[in-house]
Formats: sequence, C-alpha cells, structure tokens
Amino acid sequence: MKLFKAILFITLLLNILNAKEINPSFTYKASGSVTDIVLKNDKIYVATAASKVDIFDIKTHELLESIAIPRIKDFMGDEIDSKIYSVDILENMILILSQGSKGGRAIHIYKDSKLTEIISAKERMFIARAKFLDKKRILFSLLSNELYLYDLENKKKILQTQISQSKFSYFALSEDKKRIVIADESGILQMLDTNSLKVLEVFKKQNLDNVFQVDFKNDIILTAGQDRRAAVFSISKKSAYHKDASFLIYSAGLSPSGELAGIASNEDNEVSIFNTKTREELSLLKGNRTTLTNIIFINEKEVLVSSDDERINYYKIN
Repeated sequence: MKLFKAILFITLLLNILNAKEINPSFTYKASGSVTDIVLKNDKIYVATAASKVDIFDIKTHELLESIAIPRIKDFMGDEIDSKIYSVDILENMILILSQGSKGGRAIHIYKDSKLTEIISAKERMFIARAKFLDKKRILFSLLSNELYLYDLENKKKILQTQISQSKFSYFALSEDKKRIVIADESGILQMLDTNSLKVLEVFKKQNLDNVFQVDFKNDIILTAGQDRRAAVFSISKKSAYHKDASFLIYSAGLSPSGELAGIASNEDNEVSIFNTKTREELSLLKGNRTTLTNIIFINEKEVLVSSDDERINYYKIN
C-alpha cells in the first residue's frame, strides 16, 4: 500500500510539473460568495450567497445588473441574506432557486424587471438545484434525491421520481435538454430522459464515494469526487476512466466540445486542465484563494473559475 501511494504521488507530481502554469488575467468581483454560474449570450449570470444574482458582460467585464432577492429571517428571527443555490437563463427569463425563511427553499422567475414566486419556501421542499427545461417547464431536485418535472403555467408537478436513497449532490443537462445526469453520495450516476424521467443509463465503478459535481457536454460526462477521483465517461464509445488528484475534487467542468476538462486538483485550489481523449495534463490554473465552486469553459481557450468567495477568475488557456 505504501509503495502504491508513493507511485501515485510521483505520478501526480510529474503530471503537475508538465502542465503549464497560468495565472488569471482578470478577476470579476461578485456581490458575495459565488454558488452557481451560467453563461449565456456573452453574459455571465452569477448566483451568490448575498441575496443577489450579478450579471456581467464577458467582453467588457462590466457589471450590468444585480438582481436582489428579499432577505430572509433565520430560526432566531434575525434578518440574514438569502443564499442563492442555482440560477438559469431562458430567453428573457431568469430562474432563481434561493434559501427561504426557517430553512425552506423558494423558486422565483425574474422577467421584465419583476420577480415572481413560483414555489414558496412555505411548502418546505428542500430543493437543491433547479433549471429550465423549456418555456413551460422546469426540473428540480430535492436533497432527498427526488427529481420533479414542474409545469410553470399551471403551477403543478407533472412527474416525479425517486432517483435513489442516497443524498442528492448535483445534476447536469445535455445541451439539447433531452437528457439529465444525476450525481449523489453513492458515486453512481444515472442518466434520465427529461420528458419521461425514465432511466436511460447507469454509470458506476469509477467513483466510490460522493460525487460533488457532474458536467455533461457532447456525450462526455465528467465528475468531481470526494474520493479524489475525476471520472470521464464517453457515452458513444462506451468507455470510462478516472484521474486521481491529491485532494478532494470539489468542482469540475467540460469545454463545449467535451475534449477539455478542468478539475479542482489540490489543496491550493488550483485547477488542472487536461485532454479527455489523451488524458494529457495541459495547464494548471493558479490564484484561487478558497474552495472551488464552479469551473466554466467560455470556449476551448477561455475558462472562468469561482471559489467560495466573491472572486471569479478569468483565464486564457491557449
């Protein structure tokens, strides 16, 4: 076992030494700790723990708007910021999942400068993540790993399914939104049809513990694992492998083509960029101060990295 650990350490060290070290060329400053980021039409929509969604222009780096969510009261009755857990964009609508009073979760849609409540925190649904499926429907998961398809027009649940008895971690939609990949604390991934919520495929054996995040681009699936493993699944090739890191992998992201991957690689919050086909280590993104929350590829040459603080670092990787 000691010999295996020594070999693993040397291998990881050599990989890191071969990677090109890159520092951020620009840093965005959000309103608070960054929880979720969505990229759309040369804008980044940033969910924060400070009751705000910040909207930045990628080309000018300017803050265009901050959408404020009402502050809430905690269990002691004190007023605090509402943590925003996820954000999504569809045309002129912004979907916002946020913390409600006394532990509940609320979903709002922001449209035409107006915030409309879709699901109240009073319903006591502990929603962990929510995304648009189309203009009329959204998908959301509970911490208990139940997945819901919800009708926005009639304000009712259309379908629901229990993914497993393991605690929910994260989900990612395919680009056409026809499939969803769900990760939980078991380390097993399930891919479902978004219209029927029927299981299409199960991915296992690469992660042995909780998967913190998952990404899904161009038929490639990438995971960020508590077991210090980043798994890569190719759906079309029916192949899979994992890369080991020296620390817990809290975040992971794929480029639009799926050929490049970024993973949190060490306790210094650096991001390793590698080729998903050749497994070659290409770059090491430095300068992140706290635990990573999001790795977002703008394209094949530009990456955004956010941490558990207000900073979003922008990198040119080629």
